[in-house]
Amino acid sequence: MPENPTLRLAVVQSTMCDDPTNAALLRQSGAEIRGFLRQAAEGGARLVHFTEGAICFPSKHVMSELGPDEVGAADWTKADWTVWQEELDRIAALAGELGIWAVIPSVHRLPAPERPHNSMYVVSDQGKVVARYDERMLSTTKVTWMYTPGKQPVTFDVDGFRFGLALGLDVLFPELFTEYDQLGADGVLVSYATNGVSHHEHVAVQARGSAVNNTCWISFAVPANPTGGLRSGVSDPRGEWVAQAPADGSPAVVLTDLHHAETTAIGREFRRRTRERVS
Repeated sequence: MPENPTLRLAVVQSTMCDDPTNAALLRQSGAEIRGFLRQAAEGGARLVHFTEGAICFPSKHVMSELGPDEVGAADWTKADWTVWQEELDRIAALAGELGIWAVIPSVHRLPAPERPHNSMYVVSDQGKVVARYDERMLSTTKVTWMYTPGKQPVTFDVDGFRFGLALGLDVLFPELFTEYDQLGADGVLVSYATNGVSHHEHVAVQARGSAVNNTCWISFAVPANPTGGLRSGVSDPRGEWVAQAPADGSPAVVLTDLHHAETTAIGREFRRRTRERVS
């Protein structure tokens, strides 16, 4: 392994489907994701990072057992799980063909009557799912009506880099990023979805703050949403954007090289020693 490894990372800003009952939309999302995988591989990427709900980000209105006009408990029997899984399997297989790692957020089904997890799948360059992270800090809507929260941090290693995973509102909780710092993560892949007309600019500020506070890289993947006030990008350990998708919210993939910086190791060692001293 090189003394100072470099890794080319691709972060994607993709179209978001919100209806898992619609097989055609699920297949359309899967096709777009595979297209971005190919683009990333052509650009030399070793790891590709996608937004929350990359294949589908189920709408609380679509899934409500009370119908679209009233939010209630999600009826997950509505979802076309067969097509959903087929698309995930096809994405994983293509990653193996291309020899590229991919992080694909999707819903992870649990045995009934348990609600599913909102998850991120880590697919290796061999086309195998090697890890899964489940969102821990669920919103009120998610925890009340839709999902089962996760419990554990998850890290994985690629070419000398260690990455942690954060999903949805996890981004707003600094202690999760501190936890990944203590686990030796060089970067955290943050997937966050917005839909409708809303502004979430503060979320990007929070992500960049976590980069600075933990001297780590942050990859921030969001949907193609021109009204959301966010765009996908990568922040370096100083909290500066080194790559960003188009500001107009159009679908795109952007690439940048991550480097092992001396300041990262120094910052991590300083925090380790300080925590030991005050504990």
